[in-house]
Amino acid sequence: MPTEQHQTSNMGKIIFYEDRNFAGRHYECSSDCADFSSYFSRCNSCRVESGCFMIYERANYMGHQYFMSRGEYPDYQRWMGMSDSIRSCRMIPSYRGSYRMRIYERENFGGQMYEMMDDCDSFMDRYRMSDCQSCHVMDGHWLMYEQPHYRGRMMYMRPGEYRSFRDMGYSNMRWMSMRRIMDSC
Repeated sequence: MPTEQHQTSNMGKIIFYEDRNFAGRHYECSSDCADFSSYFSRCNSCRVESGCFMIYERANYMGHQYFMSRGEYPDYQRWMGMSDSIRSCRMIPSYRGSYRMRIYERENFGGQMYEMMDDCDSFMDRYRMSDCQSCHVMDGHWLMYEQPHYRGRMMYMRPGEYRSFRDMGYSNMRWMSMRRIMDSC
């Protein structure tokens, strides 16, 4: 079977396989890839040889996303619980430094604001904040989760301003916990 490759960096490497247990056609990736659906129609397993990645259900980094660290994932549906539709991935760069993020209760940086420098397993328990609708990531890379204690669907946050999670396609989601992506990938 042919091997497709997309490599620009030695910082990370993920291999997607068409079938379960690392069988069928595969696609190797070492950087961001906005749409790899032209390489195969489905993905049922993957292997992260180095680095950390976010994988996305749809092209252009849209839809459900999942954090992947070094390891083997022989059956996509068993560990993801979603369809076999993986269409894009983003490499999470190695980062060593301080972490800082401001979370806001409302869109466009409105309502209550809290500055975070470490993991938070429950916005409600720590801040009495029942919703987070915007944020500003100043330093580091973070994962936000829809449920307390780092459970449920997740969203990758890299440095930048996020004025409206609703405008990003997360209109019916509440973000309830977050953690730093540490350099242990």
